[in-house]
Amino acid sequence: MAFIYNQLRSNILIILLLLLSNSYLFAQNSFTDYQKSFSRVSKAFVNREDDLKKEFEDKGFSWPVKHMYIRSFKYDSELEVWVKNKISDTFRLFKSYKVCALAGTMGPKRLEGDYQVPEGFYYINEFNANSKYHLSLGLNYPNPSDKLLADPMKPGGEIFIHGSCVTTGCIPILDNKIEELYVLSSLAKGSGQDFIPVHIFPVKYHAKKSVDYLDRVHENDTNLKSFENNLRRVYDFFEENRKLPVIAISPEGKYVFY
Repeated sequence: MAFIYNQLRSNILIILLLLLSNSYLFAQNSFTDYQKSFSRVSKAFVNREDDLKKEFEDKGFSWPVKHMYIRSFKYDSELEVWVKNKISDTFRLFKSYKVCALAGTMGPKRLEGDYQVPEGFYYINEFNANSKYHLSLGLNYPNPSDKLLADPMKPGGEIFIHGSCVTTGCIPILDNKIEELYVLSSLAKGSGQDFIPVHIFPVKYHAKKSVDYLDRVHENDTNLKSFENNLRRVYDFFEENRKLPVIAISPEGKYVFY
C-alpha cells in the first residue's frame, strides 16, 4: 500500500511539473503571438523574419534567437546586436546598425529636457508596437544609478530605441532596422529572456579617433572622466571575455561589477 501511495504521489508530481513547464512555454510563446497581433509588428515579421533566420543559420546560430545583448556607442553612432545559443556560451556579434541621429554630447543624462542620450547599463522594459516613431523598444531609464545621481525631481524618462531619424535623447535607427531589432527582441523575450541588456557607451574604446575625442571632452571635467572610465571597465571585460559581468550599484550610485 505504501509503495502504491508513493508511486501515485510521484506520478502526480511529474504531472504537475509537466503542467507548469507547459504553462511557462505557453506564456513565453504567447508574448510573441501577442506582439504579432499588432499590425506593424505582424508586417515586420512577414518582411524580416525569413531574412533574419537565414542570417542566423549562415552564422551558425540556432533560430529563433535565445539570448541577445545590445550595446550602443554615442560618438560612433553605432548599435551592435550580440547573440548566443545557450547561457553558457560566449556572445558573438550578429549585426551592427547605424544610429541615424544624435542629440546632446558625451556624458550621462541627468535632467529632463537636457537632450542627452543616457550612458550606462539598462535593459528593454517596453515594447511599443504603436510608436509614433514606427516601432520602439523602451529602456529602464532612470535606472537605480540614475535615480541617485540625476535630478531628484525631474530626471527625465521615456528613452527608446526607435525608428525615424529624429531624436531628443533616444537612439534612432532606420525603420527597416528597428523592424529587425523589434523582431529579434520579441523572439528573445518569447524564448524566455525577460531582461535584454542594453549598454550605452560614449565611444568605442578601441577606436583611437573616438578615444582622442573623449579625452578632449574630459580635459577639464574630472567627474565625467571618472564616470566614463568606469563604464570602460565593463566594455573591457566584455571585450576580453565575450560575457557580461554582474553589475551592481553602490550606495553613492556608482556602477560596480564582478
